[in-house]
Amino acid sequence: MKWLLLTLYLLVLACRLWLRHLNLQQLKVHGHEVPVGFEGTVDRELLVKTSAYTLATSRVGLIESLFSSLLLLLFLFGGLLEWYDDLILSMTPSFVGQGCLFVLGLLLAQTLIDIPFNLYRTFVIEERFQFNASTPKLWLTDLLKSLVIGMILISLLTAGSLALVQASPTLWWLWVWGLFAFITLLLMYLSPVLIEPLFFKFQPLQDLELAERVKDVMKQAGLQVERVQQVDASRRSKHSNAYFTGIGRVKRIVLFDTLLEQMSDDEILGVLAHEAGHWKLGHIWKRLLSMELVAFVVCWLFWLVLSWDGLSGWFGLAELSFVGEVLLVGFLASLVSFPLTPISSLRSRRHEWQADQFARNLTGEPESLASALVKLCKENLSNLHPHPFYAWFYYSHPPVVERIARLTDTKGSL
Repeated sequence: MKWLLLTLYLLVLACRLWLRHLNLQQLKVHGHEVPVGFEGTVDRELLVKTSAYTLATSRVGLIESLFSSLLLLLFLFGGLLEWYDDLILSMTPSFVGQGCLFVLGLLLAQTLIDIPFNLYRTFVIEERFQFNASTPKLWLTDLLKSLVIGMILISLLTAGSLALVQASPTLWWLWVWGLFAFITLLLMYLSPVLIEPLFFKFQPLQDLELAERVKDVMKQAGLQVERVQQVDASRRSKHSNAYFTGIGRVKRIVLFDTLLEQMSDDEILGVLAHEAGHWKLGHIWKRLLSMELVAFVVCWLFWLVLSWDGLSGWFGLAELSFVGEVLLVGFLASLVSFPLTPISSLRSRRHEWQADQFARNLTGEPESLASALVKLCKENLSNLHPHPFYAWFYYSHPPVVERIARLTDTKGSL
């Protein structure tokens, strides 16, 4: 069984590499072509730059993926997991303490492994293409903040989950699911006011006329938004974006200062009308509900598999601690979930089409959203020629060329 699992993992890895290869080949063949709807905005020189950026990010992503896969295989099948598990067990007799140390150790190791790749992306690739605005000091500060926040949250979740496992050996999966659901909702409330301000400076939108127009559009959509804010994203990157954050009374709109510089007011309103569509059409709560339903089933399946005594033997390992076996089940789950990726991608793309239609009907100016999408692609050097199969498998948003074609369709159908 060990060799079967190893073979399955290598097969999944091969599929991922093949999909990446398809996408890059598509770019090499069609990357010089100016898509319909981008005439006058995108020229061949920009397309060459876009292709170079996509290839550069893909190469480092490929190296990181192969390196991480090799380490994972060595950890699971090379004896490192058994050694690590024994090391943790020797540190404390506490069931909860062992689990926390086990998880925090892996988090720290993953952070250290990611550092060279993050540094290369930020200070080589992003610098080369004039996106980076961060400094080594700011980068390091962000890293340490993220690590501390992550360690605190993961410690609380791990300790709480293992305490529930001890308290209810047969129903822990239900209580653990409830704990994670509660924390998810809590973070949706707390993140905008406690976590995000640790990294960015938020302030009320300085353009008062635009702020009023935003509120008017949201009111037309039937949404009450208390705050329209801008954030100093340009301190770190020249990439642009806008998003809704929070839930309930803490719901607010956040605009990157880079976006405010790049787009007209009508284009910004088009982008926000699209985001409002997600809220008005119930995409947010539907995604949250579906995520929790999937998590419910996953927790039950984890309990079912962990109740079986032969799990470690499948991997050719001696009996592991509870958290060690949770890691093994997580590995199995990754194998099962990979072929299911297109299902979630398809559902997400359908929501994006619906939000585009909502924005079109709300503003009556689909050209504004279409123009905004063109600028977003231009300013972010987005790949305009993804391979259709790659996009079908992975993309949570429809390819932007297709979105613009539908938005500018005079028949008005999305």
